[in-house]
Amino acid sequence: MKWLKTIVRVSVALSLLKGACVMAADTNEVALIQTKFGKIVIEFYDKDAPKTVANFKKLAKDGFYNGTTFHRVIPGFMIQGGDPNSKNSDRSTHGSGGPGYTVEAEIKREHKRGTVATARLPDQINPKKASSGSQFFINVKDNGSLNGGYTVFGNVIAGMDVADKIVNVPRDARDNPNEKVEMKVSITTRADALKK
Repeated sequence: MKWLKTIVRVSVALSLLKGACVMAADTNEVALIQTKFGKIVIEFYDKDAPKTVANFKKLAKDGFYNGTTFHRVIPGFMIQGGDPNSKNSDRSTHGSGGPGYTVEAEIKREHKRGTVATARLPDQINPKKASSGSQFFINVKDNGSLNGGYTVFGNVIAGMDVADKIVNVPRDARDNPNEKVEMKVSITTRADALKK
């Protein structure tokens, strides 16, 4: 009887593992972020964060992100972008803009190196942890302290070396790069995005 219980446990474990692998790549659509340092390719977690992914894809397809910058870079932590204010020369406004709405929190995944998450306002004024309508960040290391606080909606599958270059550029006292790191974001297929 012991051997039967062991077989059942192994079967359950394998099925759970298979499910986790399937969730890592929910669709063939990916985001391609082009920068002066190279490209970053992001796969989406559609099943865990459907509203967040749908919003990001819509903005990207509308050209919303084109010309915005990575306006906040903190070595050993993350790079943040997606603010339309970052197109303006007034650097004091960078980080405070968006499309004029928030997205419901979909907090399910951990903040591992390479995961992509939404920025948001602090708990004091945002107790439901609603996500920024457009701002997002890429974790350049495992950031367990963020678990349970922010919606993770994707993962970098190519270009973490680019994120590492961006996070280490010279920056001002507000962690804004001294020289703009602009982005152009499009939605494409995994195969096209991963072409050399």
